[in-house]
Amino acid sequence: MERVVITGIGLVTPNGIGNEATWRSVLDGQTGVTPISLFDATTFTTRIAAEVKGFKPEEFIPKKTKIREMGRYAQLACAASSLCMKDAAIELTDEDRERCGTIIGVGIGGLEYLYQYSVQLREKGPEKVSPYFIPNVIANLAAGQVAMALGLRGTSYCTTSACSSSAHAIGEAFEWIRRGRSDIMLVGGAEAAITGLGIGGFGAMFALSRRNDEPHRASRPWDKERDGFVCGEGAATLLLESLPHALARGAKIYGEVTGYGATCDAYHITKPSPDGEGAKRAMRDALADAKLDASRIDYLNAHATSTPAGDVEEARAIEGLFGDHARSGKLWVSSTKSVMGHLLGGAGAAEAAMCLLAMRDGKVPPTANLEAQDPEVHLDCVPLAARDRELHHVMSNSFGFGGTNVTLVFSRFER
Repeated sequence: MERVVITGIGLVTPNGIGNEATWRSVLDGQTGVTPISLFDATTFTTRIAAEVKGFKPEEFIPKKTKIREMGRYAQLACAASSLCMKDAAIELTDEDRERCGTIIGVGIGGLEYLYQYSVQLREKGPEKVSPYFIPNVIANLAAGQVAMALGLRGTSYCTTSACSSSAHAIGEAFEWIRRGRSDIMLVGGAEAAITGLGIGGFGAMFALSRRNDEPHRASRPWDKERDGFVCGEGAATLLLESLPHALARGAKIYGEVTGYGATCDAYHITKPSPDGEGAKRAMRDALADAKLDASRIDYLNAHATSTPAGDVEEARAIEGLFGDHARSGKLWVSSTKSVMGHLLGGAGAAEAAMCLLAMRDGKVPPTANLEAQDPEVHLDCVPLAARDRELHHVMSNSFGFGGTNVTLVFSRFER
């Protein structure tokens, strides 16, 4: 089977537009969480979120008619994809375009338009529903719009698996290339659910932090005072290539995808299975796929969203699988959601990018706001400040409602 490497990254996140802006902010522990500005949240129990600031779609999408066709999630995906292709410095041939697939994971889609046109239908009747309504809403139009913008004619589809969506996308693109069915895949995730329906819905489930007076301290994975996650938005894309294709064009290589594990808890719609049993199996399967012993993993970017139950169950799963390697502090674990918020369907791809940049620079991002670690968590969670470490193998976890679990392993590229 073909080896698969990552040659491009594109980030549009609450911490910055562009790779280096985001990465510097994450390393410095600077939060992207602020009071909500995308809608009037005055009456909501949660009034904070991690929004993408200063985003202007026309800077990435030249035709105004195209912008009208896109929900915000698709606009963010197109922007991240444009940045990713520039970062990869790739000149696509006609043959490349026919074999380059596009898989963009989206958990929810154009939620803002679902509300807007529902009201319009009720108040003004069906003749006032926009012809752009369906293209604005359906989740696969992130991949579709990216493919049209860049002329990519390989497979194009969306993976929708809640907060595992873009991690699944990366795993599936990995499979396409290593089985020789494609040479290049533009892959990632996008989400824009900071709307009245999105915040209201998650709030009704008591899933969100209500630390409205201290937004910068609201997302606090593994901390004793955590009270829920912070909803975020954004997009992240990666360019995956077969190793021969990347070498033939002299591409820079961030790292290699070496392992992919995917499981289901089959337990509860929102609660993780006891002791993180499904998550543990996903990590075990990813290690087996990568042909690595657990002791070879240097850093793990955890799913850890800042919820009371989820953080502890994931920690138990990590401890159960990694044993003394984790408990002795040899495995460093952190959650970049502490500064970025939870990008939902886009989280897996954004956090995969954090792993790759950490491996490139030898710097492990911190878990911000981890001031008093939960006594049930026996891991080195890299509290408060980034650390230097040479990284050879890193892991990224993404879990979602419905009990879906994905683990990815990335390794330093060696010929």
